[in-house]
Amino acid sequence: MTAFIIGLLLFFSTHSSRIFAEDNRNRYIEHYGMMKWKLAYSIVSLIGFALIVWGYGQMRMDPVVLWVPPMWTHHLAALLTLPAFVLLAAAYVPGTLIKARIGHPMVAGVKLWALSHLIANGTLGDVLLFGSFLAWAIMDFVSSRKRDRAQGVVREGRIARDAVALIVGLVGWFVFVRYLHLSLIGVAPFA
Repeated sequence: MTAFIIGLLLFFSTHSSRIFAEDNRNRYIEHYGMMKWKLAYSIVSLIGFALIVWGYGQMRMDPVVLWVPPMWTHHLAALLTLPAFVLLAAAYVPGTLIKARIGHPMVAGVKLWALSHLIANGTLGDVLLFGSFLAWAIMDFVSSRKRDRAQGVVREGRIARDAVALIVGLVGWFVFVRYLHLSLIGVAPFA
């Protein structure tokens, strides 16, 4: 569990710099430059992510069960991740109405992904993993929206771009649920 917790701390320390330490982040970038910031950010994030994956895998081998969710919650989680994939796609398709309205669709998608997995999983490792991602995503979303308002950010989008995000999200969700989730995570979402 130690590696898992260290991984969460490393991963979220980098991903929370704009929430809790934006001045420090800006000073670092000013002193060392954006490329060195991105390099340091990426290295720490990747190490953290690797420790999360490894530590979570270790915790799954000897789980501490807090509750046993009913089977229907697994199906609900699989369905709730569908809009999470669409939100993720909308974050990368330029000019979507989704991004114009939500502002930060990737973070909104992470919130939905984490919530759906909290509903369907009841071990200590699940609560720590998905609960920490949900808490971070809520804080980051609020912080990002506040920063957008302070900077006067205005986004525009077109419905045709949403159609692209919808198709990409649906295809990505289908491929992941049908083919990748079992082989990568060890759980068949609709089994």
